[in-house]
Amino acid sequence: MDLRRRQLLKSGLLLGGAVAGGWALSTVARSQLMNPCLAALPPELAGHELIAQAFDGLDLALLRDVHVHLAGTGDSGRGIEMTPRMLSPLHPAEYVQRLFYLNAGCAHEDPGRVDASYVDRLHNLVEALPAGFKLMLFAFERAYDEAGRHLPEHTAFHVPDAYARDIARGNPDHFEWVCSVHPYREDAVDALEAAARDGARAIKWLPPAMGIDPTSKRCDRFYAAAARLGLPLISHAGEEKAVHGAGGQELGNPLRLRRALDHGVTVIVAHCATMGQDIDLDAGRGAPPRSSFELFARLMGERRRGRLYGDISAITLRNRDVEVVRALLRREDWHDRLLYGSDYPLPGILPLMSLSSLARAGLLDAAAAPVLEQVRDHNPLLFDFMLKRLLRDGRHRFANSVFEAARAFPSA
Repeated sequence: MDLRRRQLLKSGLLLGGAVAGGWALSTVARSQLMNPCLAALPPELAGHELIAQAFDGLDLALLRDVHVHLAGTGDSGRGIEMTPRMLSPLHPAEYVQRLFYLNAGCAHEDPGRVDASYVDRLHNLVEALPAGFKLMLFAFERAYDEAGRHLPEHTAFHVPDAYARDIARGNPDHFEWVCSVHPYREDAVDALEAAARDGARAIKWLPPAMGIDPTSKRCDRFYAAAARLGLPLISHAGEEKAVHGAGGQELGNPLRLRRALDHGVTVIVAHCATMGQDIDLDAGRGAPPRSSFELFARLMGERRRGRLYGDISAITLRNRDVEVVRALLRREDWHDRLLYGSDYPLPGILPLMSLSSLARAGLLDAAAAPVLEQVRDHNPLLFDFMLKRLLRDGRHRFANSVFEAARAFPSA
């Protein structure tokens, strides 16, 4: 890393804490910051007993990572868009954010090769996963206003449905795809039906970034179509740190997803709403905020027309309370409604994870940490899967069904 890049990295981290928010990365050595992007696991590591243990007892054909992002700069000419702010050192926080994300995905900075090298890395990583294990690749919708007009100034990045579809079609043994359609678009139902015909497995929303209010009547025709087509909705809930956009944080309140459930939509709450606070909509406007996870738990306790799940992506990041991880491990009554997800490329951003913190909390055997760190240097996807398989709180661990996530998608 040259001197100018180091200075930009340091200034961006100090100005925004853009990647994880608020904890000082600038004092960490370079070796602890940047993904080394090593290739295939060396034989002695590939044969380690902890890797075999991670897959023991699982139905490999049902293994899914339900939360994998596609990314790039758009240099492939295939429709990816990225806000100019992420490309400019004049916006240090977003500029550094881009550096970390693309480094985590091992995307080369050679002109014309960023998009392609990100996908090449995904192909490289899945080769180390057993046959049957598939990644669900996300498209990512633009921001829109209430009249259904595109808001380019509020769109941090855009990954078209056609791009995600084509990448998945290029490797159907390892990839599936998830469409992303804004419900305020005039052609939203037509776009959703087209995605279903093209094999989309689900729908991805990030309401604060996209400007979507899940409680709006504007969503009703979209919900009706999603229920009819049998497409689950994977929607972010809780505080959003990674992507800035058109809406406020209140749009990520998990209780706002009741409207989709009441229309019969299967809803998957990304990250189990494990970060931030939201207004308790059941207690009125004057009520104090409650943790988003507490509101998610309330939603999990309700019985509505639609089926409710939570994905466990990002729950082990530094910006989550380890006690939330403990709670998820202990809620064995939820495990048939929890789904494995990595939130890739985030597992490849080295400072976002602290294995020692998990070990101090008694959730991870400290002896496993060095092996996991070696695996992460070569394969962040395998690392994240192993970590969540190894998490323990006494006798509590995530059930096999959490990782056999294909069961949540009926057409699998």
